[in-house]
Order: sequence, then C-alpha cells, then structure tokens
Amino acid sequence: MSRVYNFSAGPAVLPEEVLREAAEEMLDYKGTGMSVMEMSHRSKAFEEIITEAEQDLRGLMNIPDNYKVLFLQGGASQQFAMIPMNLMKTRSADYIITGQWAKKAAKEAEKYGKVNRIASSEDKTFSYIPDCSDLPVSEDADYVYICENNTIYGTKFKELPDTKGKTLVADVSSCFLSEPVDVTKYGIIYGGVQKNIGPAGVVIVIIREDLITEDVLPGTPTMLTYKTHADAKSLYNTPSAYGIYICGKVFKWIKAQGGLEAMKEKNEKKAKVLYDFLDQSRLFKGTVEKKDRSLMNVPFVTGDAQLDAKFVKEAKEAGLENLKGHRSVGGMRASIYNAMPYEGVEALVGFMKKFEEENQ
Repeated sequence: MSRVYNFSAGPAVLPEEVLREAAEEMLDYKGTGMSVMEMSHRSKAFEEIITEAEQDLRGLMNIPDNYKVLFLQGGASQQFAMIPMNLMKTRSADYIITGQWAKKAAKEAEKYGKVNRIASSEDKTFSYIPDCSDLPVSEDADYVYICENNTIYGTKFKELPDTKGKTLVADVSSCFLSEPVDVTKYGIIYGGVQKNIGPAGVVIVIIREDLITEDVLPGTPTMLTYKTHADAKSLYNTPSAYGIYICGKVFKWIKAQGGLEAMKEKNEKKAKVLYDFLDQSRLFKGTVEKKDRSLMNVPFVTGDAQLDAKFVKEAKEAGLENLKGHRSVGGMRASIYNAMPYEGVEALVGFMKKFEEENQ
C-alpha cells in the first residue's frame, strides 16, 4: 500500500522522514534496548529527549529566556479552562470570536468570570477576521484571547490585535511553526500539536514567567496550575513521552528544512497553487475573504452539496484523503500543513481540474 496524500485537519500528516526514523528506533532507541514508549520518563534517555526538544523549539521560535516551554496534556481544549484559572485575577477577560474554537474557549472562561466578546466575525459565518486595530478593550480585562488560525473556517490573523497593553493569549494549534513569530508579543502562545507538529496527546504552552504564579483561582486543581508544570520542567507526572519524542524529531526536521523562514516560503508556495486555481475555477470557490486566508487550511465548495459529496468520494478513490469539510460548515477543506509536500497540492489541483471538466 503506497501512502496517500492526507489532507486531514488533525491528527494530520507527518514528515515521512520522521516516521521512518521513528520506525527504525521503535524497538531499540539509541542502544537502550527498548522503545521510547516503554522507557521511564525519569530516565536519562528521556530527560535528553525532552531537554533537546525544548532547546530546538526555543531555537526555532527564538523564545526569550523569560518564557517557559511546557509540554502538557489535555489538548488545546483543556487550556480553555487552564488559562482563566491561572490568569483571571480580576475575573474579567476579552475574547475575539473568529470561529468555533474561540467560541468554545469563551464559553468555558465564563465559568470563571466575565467574558467580554469585543469583536466577532460570526455575522458572515467566520469567513473573515474582524478589524482589530482599535478594539473596545475592557479596562479590567486580565487578557485578550484569540485563536490565530481558524482550522474550520480557513482564516488567519495577519496582524495581531492591538490589545492596548493587555496580555495577549493565542491558540496557534493549526499554524504552529508554519512561519516566524515574535513570541514577545504574547503572554501565552499555545497549541495542540496534532495539526502541524506531532501525534495527538501533547499541547505545548509557551508562557511568560510573570504569568506563572501561585495566585490562581480558588479550587484550581494542582494539575491545572502552570506553576506545577513549570517548576517540574513538564515532568510533574508522566507526560505524553512518545508524543514529545516525535515532536522533537519534527523540530529537527524543520531545522533541517531551513527553519521557520523557509517553512513560510514553502507554505506560501503550496497555498498559492491551490488559491490561484480556486480564484479562476468555474466550479469551485474558496469561502474566505482573500486578505484573511490561511496558509494551512483551505475550505472550498461547489455550491451543490451532492456534488461536494461526489468530489470527496472520488478524491478518496484517487488517493486524496480527508477532504470533507468540518461537519459545521460542509463543503471541502484541504489542510496543507508543513509536512504536506508540494506534490500533494499539485495532485489535488490536478484532480480538481479533471473533476471540473467532467462535472461542468
């Protein structure tokens, strides 16, 4: 069985080199005589894996010394609660609603305090990013929250909101490591790794040290306190050891590709092939305002639900997997993360052209 082109939004495609390397080390990691998924998280071998992974990530993102890198569990969804539990000192926060995940995060935060939804693009089914240059930021807000790249709707913040001095918290699950980023603009930048970095089960939180305190909301569980994990260097309890090991391999793969500048260039080149086709196609159309298009997730439709279903079915038969859009929006979606090769996008566009000719 040859490998398919996997356009899944997550868990998603991983670099083939990384999978091959992991396969080679599956039974015997570097002469230890065991697999990484069997070894103690307190062992010297695993300590090296997690330390090196953190160093490589710091190098890739130029993470300053006053930020901690935490490898946690519970996915991005657990952060929806962990953030307010740790940061909502005045019990008030501002949320910008650009899709399903920001919406869920805001709803969760309401359990802990007042949530002010200071901008939203829900009026047009989240097909654009609202203007965030002059927001009504609340005076007592502890932070301003965004989901930077919206996996379901295919939008991306090209400019960060002006938070008027308030701490910016960003969920970057689906654009993690896809381009260079200035970490100093954020208080917390976090993401589940299963879209652009590794296997499901790890969430990486990059957090400024002044936000890590014992002063959390009453009743916050030990496991949901950032200080617990920062003090224990992500080893307070057994972490998702194998997941972290694969993330570490992906960081090395990105370094070998030339780092985040090179990644951005490759991603722009891939996305252009698909967007250029959509812009001139007579059958397919993109659903996002051009200025806000994501490089990672590209939703598109034919305008006919039956034709959409036919496209997804025939694409699958042609080795193009997971092109069905999210159940909340329908249509199609191609997730073209870092590990999706250029040839994969070319194959998709080639198939779309053929389908268009046959179904006009």
